[in-house]
Amino acid sequence: MSQPYMFEKPLGLRDTLPKAQQELSRLEMIFQRELICWGYDFIKTPALEYAETVGRASAIADHRLFKFLDAEGHPVVLRPDMTTPIARVAASSLRKEPLPLRLAYTADLYRSQRKEGGHPSEFEQTGAELIGDATPYADVEVMSLMMSLLEKSGLESVRLAVGHVGFVNAFFYDLVKDNARVEELRNLLYNKNDVGFHEYVDTLGLPEKVANQLNTFVDSRRLTNEETLAFLKSLVTGASATVQAYYKNIIELIHLLKLERLDEKIDLDITLVPHLNYYTGFVFQGFGGNLGFPVASGGRYDDLLAQFNRPCPATGFGIRLDRLMSAIKVSTDRSTQKKRAVIYDRENVGKAMQFAAEEREKGHAVVLQHADGIDNLETFREQFDAVNYFLERTETEE
Repeated sequence: MSQPYMFEKPLGLRDTLPKAQQELSRLEMIFQRELICWGYDFIKTPALEYAETVGRASAIADHRLFKFLDAEGHPVVLRPDMTTPIARVAASSLRKEPLPLRLAYTADLYRSQRKEGGHPSEFEQTGAELIGDATPYADVEVMSLMMSLLEKSGLESVRLAVGHVGFVNAFFYDLVKDNARVEELRNLLYNKNDVGFHEYVDTLGLPEKVANQLNTFVDSRRLTNEETLAFLKSLVTGASATVQAYYKNIIELIHLLKLERLDEKIDLDITLVPHLNYYTGFVFQGFGGNLGFPVASGGRYDDLLAQFNRPCPATGFGIRLDRLMSAIKVSTDRSTQKKRAVIYDRENVGKAMQFAAEEREKGHAVVLQHADGIDNLETFREQFDAVNYFLERTETEE
């Protein structure tokens, strides 16, 4: 009788089989080369972090954290994101390094799931963080970099949705004058619950003009970029200085994106808000491959490093490799690494090893296999693009 759970895996976890792992490795190499070319230095942090520092600052809901006690009884968590650990490092080990810092990573992240529902508890992410630059040029850089990575990965029809959570917060507060109400309105935006948004506005007892502004705001999700800019201009008339300052940031960003020739790939969506609450400014999501959900996301988080006693602005992004692989059309030419086999017997072991070594030096993948270890020769040969035989003093290839 087999043992319980012999073949099952814990909730939300999955195996990565050879072909998928080859595609992951291909993406990782592409991303590493591109990130280095942009001047980003790779960093690695431990999988376990203290719950009272990184766990608390991560903005991931507490019930989604994997929590443990270490050998000394301290509460620790499996890292739920990489932005917060990098903020910790920037405020400690890299504290004396001159700003801005440009850091990159590829790492496994862990978030507990109550139900499987296709949501993994462990997933791999590649990302970059630009720390110490408050200018809109930094925002444009990380957006351009993320777009470049997605396009070089082979993702088709890449689009970038861009919003500004600072503008949303300030605009809502101008109208409702209550942080709890602002939070509820934001949650409804995040869940794209437009019906619920309108119903909630009706319960607030706001003046008709204010209620109309809120209802019109959520409906702006369907406007073109030009219509959105015109709508924004109408909203800031008579608004607070904070709202007007954020509006100027948006206008400047659009101008810079045009210089980068990215404006035609951008969808300006002022209703876009993230689920992580440490974002303070521009937020963005990357789409492509006809998927209905983002494969990448990021934004500005100017207040996060203050929690580690090094206040400074920052912006960055992360690309979900599992989602990206679902969106990319993998050609059969690259889906499996081309390999050749070298089959040999006892008399020709030396020649076979030398031949295999020479082929590997040329960059070829070679399996060196003694003939006696093959269960079914015909089935074995079908795995390879070429087979060399070193048997009974003969050398053949097929």
